Amino acid sequence: MRVRDELKLGAGDALVLVDVQQDFLPGGHLGVEEGDRVVPPLNRMIGIFRNHGLPVVATRDWHPLNHCSFREQGGPWPPHCVQHTHGADWAPELALPEDAMIVSKGDTATQEAYSGFQGTDLADRLHRAGVRRLFIGGLATDYCVLQTVLDACAQGFDARVLEDAIRAVGVEAGDADHALQQMRVAGAKLISSQDLADANV
Repeated sequence: MRVRDELKLGAGDALVLVDVQQDFLPGGHLGVEEGDRVVPPLNRMIGIFRNHGLPVVATRDWHPLNHCSFREQGGPWPPHCVQHTHGADWAPELALPEDAMIVSKGDTATQEAYSGFQGTDLADRLHRAGVRRLFIGGLATDYCVLQTVLDACAQGFDARVLEDAIRAVGVEAGDADHALQQMRVAGAKLISSQDLADANV
């Protein structure tokens, strides 16, 4: 009962969707294995947060063609999530509300930004809205989700990671587990979207 009570949503809570974009889905330019599997639980969370009148935030990579993270510029990644292209669009099945808070990152050629807080005003906007607790899911566990969660904790937010609504790139074996451990050490708690849904029926 105690865990269920802790997951009751109310004022000060917000949902953060990290980079649920076409290029990170299977078949995309930087596709994450089973990346599309995060969409159904996130849609369920969107419905619950909307029903409670709580904010929904969506971060996105929004790169220029000559972004520093691209291999052509000496970076580690193939071109992905280029501004105003299909790859930068949201996952087609994602039920993103029209009034969601959209946060673009990595939108200048010389700045990499895995975290939704890096180079953006996200922290200020959330603090002004009275948000204290963040429920975070999306892509990918070992990069943008990890860094967003770490920065959320550093900014004083109570971060809860929706463990069944994230997937990892997994460049190296064990990257996903290492990322989850880093989140725990930073103070984030791992929860199930189903547990959150059950607590807020």
